[in-house]
Amino acid sequence: MSSRRAGGRVARQALRAAPLPAADKPVRPGLVGGRYQPLTATDLDRVHGTILDLLEQIGFSRAIPGCIEAVTSVGGVYRDGRLTFPRALVEDTIASAARDFTLHAQVPEWDLQLSGSRVHFGTAGAAVHVVDAWKTHDAYPGKGLYRESTAQDLYDAARLVDSLEHLHFFQRCMVARDIESPRLMDLNTTYASVSGTRKHCGVSYVDPAHAEEGLRLLHEVAGGEKKWRERPFASLSCCFVVPPMRFAEDACRVMEVCIRGGMPILLLAAGQAGATSPASLAGSVVQEWAEVLGALVYANAIVPGHPCICGPWPFVSDLRTGAMSGGSGEQAVLMAACGQVGRYYDLPTGIAAGMADSKIPDAQSGYEKSYTLTLAGHSGANLIYESAGMQASLLGFSFEGCTIDNDMLGAINRTVRGVEVDDASLALETIREVCIGGPEHFLGHQATLSRMQRDYVYPDIGDRLTPAEWIGRGAEPADVRARRKTMAILETHFPSHIPEEVDARIRAQFDIRIPRDKMRAG
Repeated sequence: MSSRRAGGRVARQALRAAPLPAADKPVRPGLVGGRYQPLTATDLDRVHGTILDLLEQIGFSRAIPGCIEAVTSVGGVYRDGRLTFPRALVEDTIASAARDFTLHAQVPEWDLQLSGSRVHFGTAGAAVHVVDAWKTHDAYPGKGLYRESTAQDLYDAARLVDSLEHLHFFQRCMVARDIESPRLMDLNTTYASVSGTRKHCGVSYVDPAHAEEGLRLLHEVAGGEKKWRERPFASLSCCFVVPPMRFAEDACRVMEVCIRGGMPILLLAAGQAGATSPASLAGSVVQEWAEVLGALVYANAIVPGHPCICGPWPFVSDLRTGAMSGGSGEQAVLMAACGQVGRYYDLPTGIAAGMADSKIPDAQSGYEKSYTLTLAGHSGANLIYESAGMQASLLGFSFEGCTIDNDMLGAINRTVRGVEVDDASLALETIREVCIGGPEHFLGHQATLSRMQRDYVYPDIGDRLTPAEWIGRGAEPADVRARRKTMAILETHFPSHIPEEVDARIRAQFDIRIPRDKMRAG
């Protein structure tokens, strides 16, 4: 009996170690969400009606000439300094806007299909600090814990994400604080992102001239403008609005450049509940979706059917202090409601979650991230931004926190996948074999062996040892294990998808501040 059990255990261990084709893995990019619905059907209809009222009756101030020309050419109205959007124009745009499109990566295996309720997790944020969490163990806890982030940190974060299975795309998670020039910061951020990972990248620019240069840099990486336009592997994260309902002029000019340059656009509206958007959660949903749909009309008036991702990102304030509270329960349900509205419109939608208020990857960080990200994933939003590494309500980025969060996202994505019901999974014949003719357990059954990799996700950082085994191996907490794995990745994983001659051409044209010798092992 013990021999049979040992043989079964060896067989299971061998099967667990064998690599699986991507299509057979228990979780993968683009699993279908949409099961969590904080709004009823009646709620959704009322939200939609109020959004249309807001766009038709109030509209936007500070529209730039190009915006006014584009929107009025398709039926918008400009009067008394405000640009308004008739209901029929908004509804026609929703009906004709791009959907079911591919968000390309530099390698096809990381392409993301934005359709229906397919869910993908990735990074974002503009943290100004790196969290050196091991310094909490010094004699003076917290001393030197936060340091300013650099361009090298951003590149390192990109290559860390490149190696983490459950992060499907990369967007800047830190600001290169060692570069003072806004132009050089924009260009080095683009370079650090696309050179650090083969996955799809989000980029941003503060000036249209920077966007034009950024597009030239991306053309070099792609092998020419034609190849770039065939497979644009970077999207613009565009904060086109200053809530409430005011266009951000420079951001709109950047957006126009990037639309004409063939770059997908994340239309990002980020009001703060109780400050720049209503304190009521429903009011925040209405305002941010109204702002996003106004920008969607604008983008489609420039290039009909241009690939756009709707990005309603209403943030929550702690109304006692005014401070952002990215890890709150209100933040979780608010973003999930925005994701649900995206499914109501059947538009590609990106929301933000995982923005822990906790300053380090501790228990508070874990519980804040787990419920905000779970609700976001189950809302069915296509892209979940800021889902790894973010601490202190986006002020800090933690490398080992990112690695821990990757573990968590694998488990969350498994809950998004849900339970498949078919003849094989209902297991009537398997139960019959075990109970009537078999050993009266399922441990060595072929059905168990065949499903242990395809149906189950196993943590890399999470611990499942017995207490005695855990103590015997040093009693390490999760952050220590994550730090060791993170350092192993950063010491060995240097993506080489951009040929050296291409990199040399880029460095000859642009002032790249990340030394070439810091982009290779040794």
